[in-house]
Amino acid sequence: MAIKPKYVKQLATLLLEKYPQSFNTDFETNKENVTKLTNVESKGVRNRIAGYITRKKASSAASA
Repeated sequence: MAIKPKYVKQLATLLLEKYPQSFNTDFETNKENVTKLTNVESKGVRNRIAGYITRKKASSAASA
């Protein structure tokens, strides 16, 4: 797994804390929600944030 930049982790964690119901284990859904909830203009950064959130949700679902 690649190491994510600090700002990706921070923003993803903040989004998960503020809007936990908005995200799930589906990358496409998470990508749309990141677009709606933030002002991130870069497609690459948006995808990294959505991917990180997807990984976090998948790992928490697997351990539950």
